[in-house]
Formats: sequence, C-alpha cells, structure tokens
Amino acid sequence: MVKSNLELCAVILLSFAVDSNSFSLTMGTGNTFGRVFRISTWGESHGGGVGVVLDGCPPRIPVTREEVQVDLDRRRPGQSRITTPRNEADAVEIVSGLTPDGISLGTPIAMMVRNKDHRSSDYLENDMSVAYRPSHADATYDAKYGVRAIAGGGRSSARETIGRVAAGAIARKILKMYNGIEVLAYVSKVQGISCNVDDDNFTMEDVDSNIVRCPDPEAAEKMLARIDEIRKQGNSIGGVVTCVVRNVPAGLGSPVFDKLEADLAKACMSIPAAKGFESGDGFEGTLLTGKEHNDEFYVDPVTGATRTKTNRSGGIQGGISNGENIVIHVAFKPTSTIGQVQGTVTRDGRQVDLRGKGRHDPCVLPRAVPMVEAMVALTLVDHLMMQQAQCELFPNEAAIDDLPNPMGTTAVRQGGPREVVEAVGGSAVSQ
Repeated sequence: MVKSNLELCAVILLSFAVDSNSFSLTMGTGNTFGRVFRISTWGESHGGGVGVVLDGCPPRIPVTREEVQVDLDRRRPGQSRITTPRNEADAVEIVSGLTPDGISLGTPIAMMVRNKDHRSSDYLENDMSVAYRPSHADATYDAKYGVRAIAGGGRSSARETIGRVAAGAIARKILKMYNGIEVLAYVSKVQGISCNVDDDNFTMEDVDSNIVRCPDPEAAEKMLARIDEIRKQGNSIGGVVTCVVRNVPAGLGSPVFDKLEADLAKACMSIPAAKGFESGDGFEGTLLTGKEHNDEFYVDPVTGATRTKTNRSGGIQGGISNGENIVIHVAFKPTSTIGQVQGTVTRDGRQVDLRGKGRHDPCVLPRAVPMVEAMVALTLVDHLMMQQAQCELFPNEAAIDDLPNPMGTTAVRQGGPREVVEAVGGSAVSQ
C-alpha cells in the first residue's frame, strides 16, 4: 500500500518531458495562479510580511512603486470606520525584476509588504487559541494540515491578497497600454440594498467618492447606514461586488475547459469570503426566454464593427470575449469573526461558546473592490498573452472580404461599414 501511494504521488507531482529524461516538479499546494502571466503569493497575516512573485511579465514595461501603492492603499486596513481598525501602511517594496529606473526586465518581479501592526495576543491569549471560529477556515486548515497559524488566520486571512493586488496593479497597466482596457469594480449590493449604476460610464473617482465604494450616492448612504447598524451590534454583513471591463478585444478565452468566464470565476472565487459568481445576467437570465435573453447583433454605422444591441452575455459568448464590456458579479459572505457569542468546538472536540476577538471588517465589500479588480486584471493579461502566442503569432493575411467582420467596442472595419444596396425584391444586400 505504501509503494502504491508513493507511485500515485509521483504521477501527480512529476511532469516528465517527452523528449528527454529530465522532469519538472509541479507544485500542487494552491499558492500559484495563472499559466503564462503567473503569480505566487506567500506570507501569513501575523508573520514578518506578505508578498508575491510575478513571473511572465513582458519586458520593457515602465513600473513604479507609486503605481502599485495606489491599489494597495485602496485595499489596506484602517481606511475608514467600516473596515478593520488594524493600522498598516502596507508600503510595498519591489525587490527584483526592474532596472534601476523602473523598467521591467522580463524576469520575476518580487514585491513584499512588511507586517507592522499585528497583535497576536488577540488570538493566543484567549479561547480562540483552541476553539474554531464558526464558518472560518480554522477547522478546515487544521483538518488538512494537522497544524494551523492561529494568530490572524495565517494564509486564510485577507492579508494574503496584498500580493494579488500588487501584481494586479502591474496587470492593470499592461491592459491599459495594450488596448486602453479599464478594469473597474464597485459595491453593487449590501445585503438587500441595491444601487443604480451606468456600467458604461462610471469612473474610479465615482467609486472612491464614498467609503462604501458604491458610485450611486443615494444607495451608498443607505448601505453605510446598514453597515454601521450591524457594526454596532458586533455583527457582520455581506453583499455583491460588480466588476466591469471596458475596451476588451474579441477573442480572449479558449474552449472547452479554459473558457474566459470559467477562469474569471476561479480567480474571483479564490478571494477570501467569496461565495458566488455570475457572468452577465447570471441567474437572472434563467427567468428569461431565449428571445428575451439573446443579444442581437448589428453593424456599428460608424466603425463597421459587429456589435450587440444588449449585453446580457456580459461580454463573453462561448467562453470567448466578444468585444463588449465584460460584466461579472461576485458575492461575498458576512465576515466570519464577529463580536457575538456563538457555539463552536475546540481542537480536542469539546463544545464551547466563543466570542470573536481581534480586529475585523464588519463588511468586507469596500476592501474587496480592489481585490476583484486585481484578479480580473491578472486573468485577462494571462488570456491576452495566450491569445498572442496561439492565434496571433502569424498575421492573418487573408483578403479583407475573407476575414470575419471585426467585433467589439474598439474594433474598426477597414474601409468602414459595408455598403448596403437595395436588391430586386426589396431585400437589403451588403457589398
């Protein structure tokens, strides 16, 4: 039995090269994301620091510490009364992968943030050192590893997302440089309180104009009042973050298992406290008929590009981007650690009552906004680079009339729209 188990492990972990006797060791421990544009995050909430190694970044990209810090400041704790009061500057250090004047080398970019304000006594000097927090990762980490980082939750803490957001800032810049692609998220629902936002026109300034990060001011006030009410009760609350990506070229994503929305779902569902994902109309689309749900095509009279009259697909059809805005929704549960008494079990199997200690967000949504943006940006750069490698390595030199009509908001047909003439019998024919 021991021998067969070892053989099974070898099959899982060792990937042998077909044309040589060499092999590569594939890490299967869940700390790496991406295929071509890859990140590996490291560090625990109450350790010396947290960080990321970004591999596959194209060379010759200007990168500054200040650009990365902008997104980290939007994620950091202690920024308002409805976030955790843990006071961390989250000052990023870029320790490799750039020239002295800030140009990417094409080699791994390592970034780290040192932990400064961790109070481990909040966890180690009370019942939380032996009792599992209900709905938290405490129990499952212990079941998997047989040991866990008690202080701060270790890798299960949202502090792990610092590395993602830092790498996401570089991904955001690459997308902007490539096609003016914008990745913008906002809080669209807190519990049952929704908002009214024009997904085509809102800006990051609109999102950051209030501490809830909802660009609908009236809805933001109601959301804030509800979060404050819950916060004062020592409780927590959840909701939904919506992310919109503009100026995406058509063609990103691959059938069958690497569909764009599938990879976006994996990316966003890996964020702490994420519990649901929707692409486009998502579950609401199940209430419509096919005629109601289908996005009819038309030809843009200015650019000549193929467009859709509606966007219930959320910019993705058949797992591939169609050039319209990508729209996704990510549901986040209420924060697990709360200041109210709950029943739980200790590590040795005794039933006890537990009141959560430490500093925690009454609502994770405002700080989840840059996390969602980061994971979406990382996914899109990965797919963009795979598209370039497979489908655009050699230019398609077919005659213009033999090419598919270009698709999407930023596409332009050479020569403009096809001329439409009236044929015999009254039907329109394009030429």
